[in-house]
Amino acid sequence: MLPGGYISFYPRRAARRCDAATQRVCLVAIGLAGLLAAISPTWAWARVSGVDRLYVLDCGSAHAPDQSHWSPGVNVGKPIEISDNCYLIHHSTGGYILWDTGIGDEVAAMPNGRKQLLTWFLAKTLVSQLDQIGVKPAQIRFVGISHMHRDHLGNVSLFPNATLIIQRLDYEAIVSSADPAFNAGQPAQVLTGDKDVFGDESVTVLFTPGHTAGHQSLLVHLPKTGWVVLSGDAVHFKDNWDNHRVPADNVDKEKTLTSMQRIAGILAEHKAQLWINHDAAQSARQKHAPEFYE
Repeated sequence: MLPGGYISFYPRRAARRCDAATQRVCLVAIGLAGLLAAISPTWAWARVSGVDRLYVLDCGSAHAPDQSHWSPGVNVGKPIEISDNCYLIHHSTGGYILWDTGIGDEVAAMPNGRKQLLTWFLAKTLVSQLDQIGVKPAQIRFVGISHMHRDHLGNVSLFPNATLIIQRLDYEAIVSSADPAFNAGQPAQVLTGDKDVFGDESVTVLFTPGHTAGHQSLLVHLPKTGWVVLSGDAVHFKDNWDNHRVPADNVDKEKTLTSMQRIAGILAEHKAQLWINHDAAQSARQKHAPEFYE
């Protein structure tokens, strides 16, 4: 095993481990490995991922009467449906990380929804969805918060013993607010940039500021699905992604565009999928819990 989770099949290195008693068998094995490496480079360097499951959870939905709030000057007066997903990721040795917590579970009991900028609805609670797949809140080791807005951290209080993973700029804004979503005593990894969560590059926090000062996204590697970027609110809809549109209420337009450019580079480098949290059309095509990606 080499650094970064790679396995080497190079014949020259393997040859050093052959002694006289096993030379014939070893040479056959080396030859086979060399042949496989020549046929397919993926045999020469096989990446090992510690993530074995990723669940998409329904953490809310909303109907917006005017899409141009997020795409200034475009689609003015055009209504749009908005999804709000959370993501539960299981690492084979590191346990569970929940990425975002959605709107508060109490909204499920509100037939008329909760009016904020939008009117939010919740078909089923986050806790009930976790229970359906056999996971209790106490089993969640990490809770990653893409950013400080309430539709992403509405259920943080359900995980008081989990370690929060959050950028410092958003963390400080939350704990100093009049109504913080969590208290400063909760365990936290307060970041000032990227973070390899489990140390094997299978789950990596990406600092992608612009929507908020401390916005972050998540890069996940799954053995079968491949690489996925969970965008948070780095971009809200595919149409905005395709046309590099920036919502008027983002804190920094230039940083938003720089973060989008960075994500585009990561997508190209890893041949990754971009999962856009609020894109209802994309969400409808995805498998939702209790089904999962692996």
